[in-house]
Amino acid sequence: MMDKIKNKYKSVGRLFISKILYNFVSNDLLRETKIKPKQFWSGLEKTFYNLREKNENLIKIRKDLQNSINWWHLRNKGKKFNLNQYKKFLLKIGYLKKKTTNFKIQTKNVDEEIARIPGPQLVVPVSNARYALNAANARWGSLYDALYGTDAIGSEKLDNRYNPVRGGKVIRYCRDFLDEIFPLKNGSWKKVNTLKIIANKLVLKINDKNIKLKNIKQYKGYRSDKKKLKGVLLVNNNLHVELIINPYAFSANNDPIGLSDLVIESAVSTIIDHEDSVAAVDAEDKVLGYRNWLGLMRGDLKVKFEKLGKKYERFLNSDRNYISPNGKNLRLHGRALLLNRNVGHLMKTPAILFSDKSPTPEGILDAFMTSAACLHDLNKKKNSRTGSIYIVKPKMHGPDEVAFADEIFSKVEEVLKLKRNTIKIGIMDEERRTSSNLKECIRRVKKRVVFINTGFLDRTGDEMHTSMEAGPMMKKGDMKNSKWIKAYENNNVKIGLECGFSGKAQIGKGMWAAPDKMNDMLEQKINHPESGANCAWTPSPTAATLHAMHYHKINVFDVQKKIGKKIKFDLNGLLSIPIIQNPIWNIDDIRNELENNCQGILGYVVRWIDSGVGCSKVPDINNIGLMEDRATLRISSQHISNWLHHNICTTFQVLETLKKMAKIVDDQNKNDANYERMSKNFEKSIAFKTACDLIFKGKDQPSGYTEPLLHYNRYLKKN
Repeated sequence: MMDKIKNKYKSVGRLFISKILYNFVSNDLLRETKIKPKQFWSGLEKTFYNLREKNENLIKIRKDLQNSINWWHLRNKGKKFNLNQYKKFLLKIGYLKKKTTNFKIQTKNVDEEIARIPGPQLVVPVSNARYALNAANARWGSLYDALYGTDAIGSEKLDNRYNPVRGGKVIRYCRDFLDEIFPLKNGSWKKVNTLKIIANKLVLKINDKNIKLKNIKQYKGYRSDKKKLKGVLLVNNNLHVELIINPYAFSANNDPIGLSDLVIESAVSTIIDHEDSVAAVDAEDKVLGYRNWLGLMRGDLKVKFEKLGKKYERFLNSDRNYISPNGKNLRLHGRALLLNRNVGHLMKTPAILFSDKSPTPEGILDAFMTSAACLHDLNKKKNSRTGSIYIVKPKMHGPDEVAFADEIFSKVEEVLKLKRNTIKIGIMDEERRTSSNLKECIRRVKKRVVFINTGFLDRTGDEMHTSMEAGPMMKKGDMKNSKWIKAYENNNVKIGLECGFSGKAQIGKGMWAAPDKMNDMLEQKINHPESGANCAWTPSPTAATLHAMHYHKINVFDVQKKIGKKIKFDLNGLLSIPIIQNPIWNIDDIRNELENNCQGILGYVVRWIDSGVGCSKVPDINNIGLMEDRATLRISSQHISNWLHHNICTTFQVLETLKKMAKIVDDQNKNDANYERMSKNFEKSIAFKTACDLIFKGKDQPSGYTEPLLHYNRYLKKN
């Protein structure tokens, strides 16, 4: 054991630090900063040892509370559920906190992308540099491309040749968009035949008749090259749209004003993810993510790749420059404001070991590493113009755990010599105890909070696990219409507005999980800004561009003013349990539910274990591509565990379903030359074993999380 540690680790103080991590910090991370490696490692060591016990105690409290809840349900089994008694019990054991005084958040130095610009938000794995660059550059997106290449305007089969009929649909759609969002005083954008800039002013004509914007303030400027007009900049609800003028483009064929595209402000902010969308199980994986984040913060991240036989190089976009109506230069941000999602309090990492050879808290390591990378940006202010660091903190259970995150960030600020509250926190409202005490969670970080987001996928997983003993859960598809989830989504907005988030911080909503169904997204996801949320997650830059139109149609700040006092905090609804007292499902109902769950589990797990892919578009049982990450895995595995526990299905039935679905997943991946078939040898497939463990050991997993089993088995696979 010691020989292995000596070969892979460097002894520093009371820590054993992986050599690959140690060298990265010394040679790259801290280079050109004022922080010396010795100072960094000493501060990290002290923090690890000072906070180790508190971290472990918080995890123990989770377990103790879960055991108490299990026993309460077992003691009351067969009785009619009494909500008032249940609430009193939760208050008694400390699961619920007592109501206290009202307050407003006091966060300072918040960038306008978070405080003042409602819009889409991307989440992208940090381990894939190309994806990370794409997401950072998704601040601006082509509406023409987003419409033409998706089912937003129909699902005609596309090939490499331009389809003028479909192109015509795109043009008409965009003209309608301009008429709706940037209406003319007396006319339609469809009939405009002259567009010029004269003395920095916008000149529009229809048949030689001068036409004006209904709201002239929507015109913000223009771009030109050698006196040729290249673009016209408009603004609505703090989001910009550029009319691209290029009469030589095929999309502008026969267009009287040469309009070839609408480039619209899309992913205003992006979360670079070290958590649910990555498979980082050792120092090598962690350093890959840290290095990519460092490149983003330094502004020098680049990646070369080949696509369809052509070679490309991707790098970060520059800012965009225009001439304003008063003739002055106008600069707009060329890329999304980047936030970093660290891991939660549960996880530990072998990248650094304590003196007793045990792994250290991964969340503390993430906080130090990702914040240190931001030192480079604090000097340049290319990401945060206000000099802030943005860390999204997931999977926290209640106010005490949020306070612990605050303590971690304070320690980081001390070591890195940053002003207090430089590090801002985004609270993922994705665990039941956090939802139930959201106001108190916010209170603990009222000077650094910039974000609350309903992570409804993980939240559903925790709902299932917390109430495992209460009874059999309703079918997954029915869960969306359950009483608790409506209360959960409304309460999040209510509490955010009550705590003064409007104009200061983000109230976010969750992911659209079907990247190929953009028409459905356009129909449904408008409910997020309509609910008062000023950001919502999308699965791709294209989806962000389409979703951005919703924030033009809806003025979120106006909505927040209207609904702030109308929404009532519904604790009773939130604590309602989505069980079926007397299920009357037939054999087909149960089989279909099991097959759907098992197929999703296997499709995701096989990529995680065998290929180290933490998030991807996985075909479901009907071959519809769905974005899957650990949150969706948590739901599916906990759902089957619950049904097993309550005898809705049998172990044999589940195992046979897993084997059947494994063959389907194998066939779905048959074109992947590196794919290892699970059905070839179930006994030897680590991926198949992991999927089984997630279900059959699911009841005993901490909070129903999938990470411990995934990490263990991925590590086995790698080694």
